[in-house]
Amino acid sequence: MDVFAELAGSLLSWAYQVFSPGLCPGDWVYATSTAGALIGLLPVLAAFVVAVIRRFTANRYDAVTLGVFGGISVLCVLVVPWMLLIAISDTYRTVFAGGSAALDETQAASLNSTYCGFIGDQSTYLGGGRTVYETVLPQAGEGLMYVVHLGGVVGLPLLILLVVMMHARLAFRRGPAWPARLFWVPFLALVVFTAGISANTAMHAWIGFLAVSVLGLVPVSMVGPPSRKAVRRSEQQPPPPPPPQPRPEPERPRGYQPTAVATAMAPATAHQGGGRYRRMRKLGHGGFGTVWQAQDSQLGRTVALKIAHNPDHETVERMQREARALAAVDHPSCVRVYDLAEEHDGLALVMEYLDGSPLSFSVDENGPVDDVQAARLWSTLAAALLAAHDKHVLHRDVKPSNVIVDPSGRPHLIDFGIARSKGDASMTATGMMIGTPDYTAPEVAAGEPASPAADAWQLAATVSYALTGKPPRGVRETAMAALSAAARAETPSELPERSAHATLLARALDADPRNRPSLREVVREVDGWLAQAGASAQGPVTRVLPSGTPRQGSTRIQPREE
Repeated sequence: MDVFAELAGSLLSWAYQVFSPGLCPGDWVYATSTAGALIGLLPVLAAFVVAVIRRFTANRYDAVTLGVFGGISVLCVLVVPWMLLIAISDTYRTVFAGGSAALDETQAASLNSTYCGFIGDQSTYLGGGRTVYETVLPQAGEGLMYVVHLGGVVGLPLLILLVVMMHARLAFRRGPAWPARLFWVPFLALVVFTAGISANTAMHAWIGFLAVSVLGLVPVSMVGPPSRKAVRRSEQQPPPPPPPQPRPEPERPRGYQPTAVATAMAPATAHQGGGRYRRMRKLGHGGFGTVWQAQDSQLGRTVALKIAHNPDHETVERMQREARALAAVDHPSCVRVYDLAEEHDGLALVMEYLDGSPLSFSVDENGPVDDVQAARLWSTLAAALLAAHDKHVLHRDVKPSNVIVDPSGRPHLIDFGIARSKGDASMTATGMMIGTPDYTAPEVAAGEPASPAADAWQLAATVSYALTGKPPRGVRETAMAALSAAARAETPSELPERSAHATLLARALDADPRNRPSLREVVREVDGWLAQAGASAQGPVTRVLPSGTPRQGSTRIQPREE
């Protein structure tokens, strides 16, 4: 306590020198409020530091982060303010009793001065009155003064409590609410533990404390929340180790009906699991199956194997449909299919191996693209979809994760797994709408059949995401909520307002397919804009990393999660 007594004396002396206007209610009363303001900086500092730390840790609450956050809040919100407030009250009480405490003799003597008749001697007012606890208990004949004192020693702390809770919510934005207790619970304890100090000292200290707490909301809010990428990374749970699997016994070849694609593109022996495709590493896994990077031992090229585990008749038809769709489309930005092959663990779609990252990862990692990159993306993929539509093939699931950007920055459209030829009314499951709700055209979500205009809507939504980092209708808590918003034709709320493409995007995302520009119109307008901007239509659509730079999280061909 001696350390805090010296510190409190120095704090009061400095406050007295800085702000002593010589007005009612008195210099030392103002100094008390100034000291309270300085003490009020501590919770603000604690919230600011926690907010900065959470920019990196996000929602990871383990023993280390909780220990750090708890230590900061207890120290800055409870312990140090508690000790200082008690020491300030004890200083005034010592001067009232005839001592000088940590003040020099001149300062101690000035405490005996009077500025207002109703305040009287400052040493008596600040050091000789009742405690907070005694003030809260009503006494006969107090009347209005009881209400004033109750507002000062109870009302002010309650207001500060609300502000401290706001500090905590700002510091713990984009996370659960319970860590905010690390701030407001220590402050409640501070109010209780200071019930024994002089009521007048407490009241004027709380005035300064409240003023600084309110102003402190500004710097804490300026820190900003952790990025959504950091939040997702912190909330990811490491997958449990897979249980050991027994070595599968060799299966007899299944009698799949060969497709026209497979017959035209490879000899019959390619459909037998004779070890033609040597798997090198797993690229992705989903409900549909697994994608592997493999080496074609006959042609000496790297391919991607999309393997459906335990395929039923419907899955076989889907893979054959994807193969036919991709084989029919000839465009450099559409992934190519080479073969359908029978592997020991399922039917495999042999595809072009694309080295690159999903557009969704690139935007999440490097931020939104600029207008030139967005124009290239839109023009290139619109041309790719036009090539597919010219062959009467609809993609039906255009979205950022189905666009792979290669090392040169060129986009490629993948995952034609739910593609259909126009007029093919078959569904993956009876009555089931296929696609991703955030990027589903309104008419498709409402039950209308897919069309080239629906593909164009999805592409415009993907371009909007590339410019903003958000789906055009915003992020929903559940897929059902996103699907409901799509079916209601909810107006897009997250469009890039400052982009040169804002007007065209608004037209392309119109709820009525008849009002949308065709893909050919989009290509013409976007290419014209690029020409006016003096930019080539053939450049990268995202930031290109230097050759040899490792791209963490890079992906090749990934199966769509179902």
